[in-house]
Amino acid sequence: MIALKKQELEAREFTFTRDDFVRIKALIYSHAGISLSDAKTDMVYSRIGRRLRALNMQSFKHYLDRLEQQHDAQEWQAFTNALTTNLTSFFREEHHFPILAEHLIKLSQQSPKKAIRIWCSAASTGEEPYSIAITACEAFNNSNPPVEIIATDIDTNVLNTAAAGIYPIDRISKMSDARVQRFFEKGKGSHQGMVRVKKSLRDLIRFHQLNLLDGQWPFNDGFDVIFCRNVMIYFDKPTQSKIIEKFTELMRDDCLLFAGHSENFLYVSDHLQLLGKTVYKLKTNGVARSSLFTHRKTS
Repeated sequence: MIALKKQELEAREFTFTRDDFVRIKALIYSHAGISLSDAKTDMVYSRIGRRLRALNMQSFKHYLDRLEQQHDAQEWQAFTNALTTNLTSFFREEHHFPILAEHLIKLSQQSPKKAIRIWCSAASTGEEPYSIAITACEAFNNSNPPVEIIATDIDTNVLNTAAAGIYPIDRISKMSDARVQRFFEKGKGSHQGMVRVKKSLRDLIRFHQLNLLDGQWPFNDGFDVIFCRNVMIYFDKPTQSKIIEKFTELMRDDCLLFAGHSENFLYVSDHLQLLGKTVYKLKTNGVARSSLFTHRKTS
């Protein structure tokens, strides 16, 4: 066992050894695919330390023994939630949304009677899927655009926040007054300083918990748009490749896959081609793929 520095041990409330950290790395990797670097030691101590306080436990070893031995689904979820990073904002990486709007109009013109299916695969606290929904409403100038938006995340806590659609008012400070008036309600009284996404916009999105490492994803149809932004950076290359392969199987022929600004999917998949600005589509040069949904469907 490699011990932590003596001063680190003395300064900490709980017993936390190098072996504890290695165990946590292995557990979160096997459960959620998240690859933690040694630079995350303090973050892990802080976040899992909160679970020890909540459970009135004195050491990480005892906590991890309990986690592995009792198979407590609720505590496994709490463990995963604690180690999930949820940095997000409305219209983050804003250059993607005009591309999305143009794509939605194109698909609607091609198949006006078919709903456009959109998957936001890392919804976090909801800003990204709501940005997608706002883009759709503005593209069609309609509060009920022809889209089906599914938003998923591994973290149940952030999904609860997303479904509620309530945020501090400073989260929308960069939006135009017209956009705020159209899509948000400002809080009054005890809710002063907060805003809530209007019900018509919330109704466009279905929120579900989903671990991207799950063997089966609960979809029975393909997608026209997939957002997977700033997620792959937390996975190693084999995990990235596995997930991207499953994405391509769910991509309809004209589907666009949106990535984060620091992510490159070409290194982990032979089925994608870059359109520019971290937007991908399926290759059209005859490269074989095992797609389950290669065409847009009516049902």
